[in-house]
Amino acid sequence: VFYSSVMANSCRKLIFNIYIGFYCSAVIMPQTCICSQFTSSPIDQFNKDPEALPVATNGEIFPWHELRLPTVVIPLHYDLLIHPNLTSLDFVASEKIEVLVRDATQFIILHSKDLEIINASLQSEEDVRYREPGERLTVLSYPAHQQIALLVPEKLRADLRYSVAIDFRAKLADGFEGFYKSTYRTLGGETRTIAVTDFEPTEARMAFPCFDEPLFKANFSIKIRRESRHIALSNMPKVKTIELEGGLLEDHFETTVKMSTYLVAYIVCDFTSVTGTASSGVKVSIYASPDKWSQTHYALEASLKLLDFYENYFDIHYPLPKLDLVAIPDFASGAMENWGLITYRETSLLFDPKTSSTSDKLWVTKVIAHELAHQWFGNLVTMEWWNDIWLNEGFATYMELISLNITYPELQFDDNFSNTCFEVIKRDSLNSSHPISNQAKTATQIKEMFDAVSYNKGACILNMLKDFLSEETFRKGIIHYLKKFSYRNAKNDDLWHSLSNNCLESDSTSGGFCYSDSKKTSNTLAFLRKNVELKEMMATWTLQKGIPLVVVKREGRSLRLQQERFLSGVFKEDPEWETLQERYLWHIPVTYSTSSSHAIHRHNLKLKTDTLDLSEKTDWVKFNVDSNGYYIVHYEGQGWDELITLLNQNHTLLRPKDRIGLIHDAFQLVSAGRLTLDKALDLTRYLQHETSIPALLKGLEYLELFYRMVERRNISDVTENLKHYLLQYFKPVIDTQSWVDQGSVWDRMLRSTVLNLACYLNHAPCIQKATELFSQWMESSGKLNIPTDVLKIVYSVGAQTTAGWNYLLEQYELSLSGAEKNKILYALSTSKHQEKLMKLIELGMEGKVIKTQDLAALLFTIARNPKGQQLAWNFVKENWTHLLKKFELGSFPIRMIISGTTSHFSSKDELQEVKLFFESLKAQGSHLDIFQIILETISKNIKWLEKNLPTLRKWLLIST
Repeated sequence: VFYSSVMANSCRKLIFNIYIGFYCSAVIMPQTCICSQFTSSPIDQFNKDPEALPVATNGEIFPWHELRLPTVVIPLHYDLLIHPNLTSLDFVASEKIEVLVRDATQFIILHSKDLEIINASLQSEEDVRYREPGERLTVLSYPAHQQIALLVPEKLRADLRYSVAIDFRAKLADGFEGFYKSTYRTLGGETRTIAVTDFEPTEARMAFPCFDEPLFKANFSIKIRRESRHIALSNMPKVKTIELEGGLLEDHFETTVKMSTYLVAYIVCDFTSVTGTASSGVKVSIYASPDKWSQTHYALEASLKLLDFYENYFDIHYPLPKLDLVAIPDFASGAMENWGLITYRETSLLFDPKTSSTSDKLWVTKVIAHELAHQWFGNLVTMEWWNDIWLNEGFATYMELISLNITYPELQFDDNFSNTCFEVIKRDSLNSSHPISNQAKTATQIKEMFDAVSYNKGACILNMLKDFLSEETFRKGIIHYLKKFSYRNAKNDDLWHSLSNNCLESDSTSGGFCYSDSKKTSNTLAFLRKNVELKEMMATWTLQKGIPLVVVKREGRSLRLQQERFLSGVFKEDPEWETLQERYLWHIPVTYSTSSSHAIHRHNLKLKTDTLDLSEKTDWVKFNVDSNGYYIVHYEGQGWDELITLLNQNHTLLRPKDRIGLIHDAFQLVSAGRLTLDKALDLTRYLQHETSIPALLKGLEYLELFYRMVERRNISDVTENLKHYLLQYFKPVIDTQSWVDQGSVWDRMLRSTVLNLACYLNHAPCIQKATELFSQWMESSGKLNIPTDVLKIVYSVGAQTTAGWNYLLEQYELSLSGAEKNKILYALSTSKHQEKLMKLIELGMEGKVIKTQDLAALLFTIARNPKGQQLAWNFVKENWTHLLKKFELGSFPIRMIISGTTSHFSSKDELQEVKLFFESLKAQGSHLDIFQIILETISKNIKWLEKNLPTLRKWLLIST
């Protein structure tokens, strides 16, 4: 799954309580040994201790009390027949599940949510062979755990296969999960409905009764009934279509490879496609609603290029005959990696050259790269349980970097990757963070695992590990991992084992150890030691939360190093600081460079304190080369002064990414009370000479952040002085920007960022140019092509008049470009008129003009508008129950709405208000981990202003 980057700004784990061993059935089937990764644990039969068991909806005892399913019955194959009705908005379906019974049992437990079970029956292998009718089963339901129990008349015998048949029906879901309806409007104004699935993490059970946990992999044979005006798509290619009575058609799809339920997908729609063939012969198609077909071509080009790259990089062919990528009109996240049928939000797949900016192109390419990586990481090899979702999401995020560097070097994504890490550091430096590998039991807890820690931190520690091991060793290790666990499930330790023993069994001689160039590279003891060391090292990054701070003090030719836990908003003098530091220790692969050498020096910091000896005298030392390490660095003594002097004298002596890292670390250290704000601001003075656009934008990002903070609090003197400083200090950069789409990716990103800020600050030449372009666009009835890099800026300036705002809203309804609609909606949300902002929220709740999928982002942008922050927050408080009808508790949109409307608060009154609201939600049974994150973030904002506002005020007076 790919989530919007907006959300990214937002103790050791308990050992996974079920020991997973390898099990191979003693029953040898023809040409098959049924191997599985399940324990064979006895289960409580419901007649032994009825008091410990829950009660089903009909008042009978439900025979299972755990949230996790028992493993005595495992699925082998599902036969699914689905018939959705896009007029009555419901579906009827039937399934046959072939199961293997591993221990004798009187019941089968399945997941089922909001499905009406019509009947269920069971056939033994003998019944199937002689075509005997199945025995009818009693069905009990326990909605609290989203489970049903199928009670059998006679005990099922161990090591035998059975066939379970279930008929069921349900409404197409209203939200974005399970089997749900989605609508779009044609150019002619007609509203059309499609039916689409989205099952990750726990929603396959909304579409068919199933063993809805990642470990229960099976094969799926799918049939879909439809009208002739529609097409049906599923994971596999269509084999045949049968005509039924009444003009209905039934499509039969090839049986899937072995996979988890959350990857099953099917769609009934009237979309059109563009198709190409990859080098390996895989047929790749991009589907969209007919009026948007012209926007599919870039996605096809990118998909073909990236699929070729991954097949080569992983040394494993994509295992399906086809790959479809489909733009869905209503979609909660960015995309979903269903095997062979990847679904996307339209803005994450479609590219319109007339309205899509460079940032849009980078986004689309990045999301495609992410989802294609999942076809290996996640689909081919799947985590055992959701506590290790980072093995899917962290890897897919990391592979964006690797794949785009090779396939699209012109996008210069490598220069942007450090932001992936910087975004999560904001979250991970709070005490309310969680380990990458974290316990998750309930559906809500599982949903909350899909966050910046799993995605971004996962990617960042993998990048750090690659830098530590070397690219070649790392790649060999992940190929080993993918080949060894293909069509199976894996956990953390399996990855570390593969990276330690980074050769394939086929490359090994006796004993399973690696040989290279006919030389033995490891013996048994060396391998075991290496495996233990890597596992120990990575446990410090995956099983404990937080990020380390490396404190460096140079004394002559000695470097004294000390590591501690970095805590944003908690100062060393605070009473809780010591307690929050206890038992935290990382194995940190530190890197550093010095003035006397171009070499990258390396050291593995495993202790709280350590000392390094330099071989020669040096003027300065810079740690965390190229920001490849996931840690923050503080230079004690004269360290920061030396680096500031260096930047002012000749900033090019430091690598561009090192300059970005210094800016980032300096302002992070301010938030922890380790560096004064004036020192960090002094560091940015060199930016007027900066030649690296990413470094310039990083400095500008912090200054703009401070501006928006004081503007929201209405601290007028500081707001005015900071505005004056920004326009004066960055005037040369602002004045050199043209209003055309040209230059490198970074030239174009600089143009968008700088002109957006200049117009936001009411810089007269910027406002004048934007107004002129907007007037021309209105006069042309929206036909004039405004340069895409400045489109959002022009719309935002135009939206400040009533006529402009109304015209933009009209164009929003008419536009076929998701990229343009995003820009218009952002512009509309910048209005200073509260009644206009309220109208937008009402339209978002209604879901027709502004789709419900865009409501979370809309509330976020309105809350960032000083005139809208209180409006958005009041709306969330007053309409919480209505919002929960639209989005599941714990889902990405709900978390984005809560965070987006509160995390920028910076006063004690606001903190108290938010705290009371969260307490009222907890009292109603709604509890989310994000509540604590937000309270901590607001407290941090309050503390930052209390400590740094006088310093900022003084520094600006001196500087302007």
